[in-house]
Amino acid sequence: MTATVSHPPTSETDESPSSSSTRLALVPAGSAPALLDGAWWPRSRDLAVELPPLAAVLDPLWGRITRVTVNPTHWPVVPRKVPVGARVLKVGWFQQEQDPHELLLLSYRVGRWNLLVVPPQTPPDVAEWLMAAASDPGGTSSGSRLMEEAARAASPASAVPAGAVDRDAAR
Repeated sequence: MTATVSHPPTSETDESPSSSSTRLALVPAGSAPALLDGAWWPRSRDLAVELPPLAAVLDPLWGRITRVTVNPTHWPVVPRKVPVGARVLKVGWFQQEQDPHELLLLSYRVGRWNLLVVPPQTPPDVAEWLMAAASDPGGTSSGSRLMEEAARAASPASAVPAGAVDRDAAR
């Protein structure tokens, strides 16, 4: 939770991960512990492709990332090992115990971090909001709660002015 890096979301969703920067927002250095340590917006649901660039950004900040865990709900394939340069990143999964919208990273040197995983198909404006909310040092929401809030904000019902439903029901 002491790292700072921010690569704002881009609207270029068709880029391959290797051809562009990692889309990542982290809580500011020195912040009090928060429920989430930031957010990551991968370009696909392919962990073998997406994890190496993420580890390359985080290793200098947090120490060498050695293990990652995910909830397999949103990942079609969870490889046991992912090559990252000359080393291997171990990947595990927890179906029941881990929030399906979070990624847990472990490092030998510093500890563990929880990142919100912004779905690859998320519109840029929603992704920007999610990344800002997840990297807020005062944040108290889980990954699933942030995803629910974003879905409610994006729903057509949220665009209905307050009281409009009540007026219609009274007719």
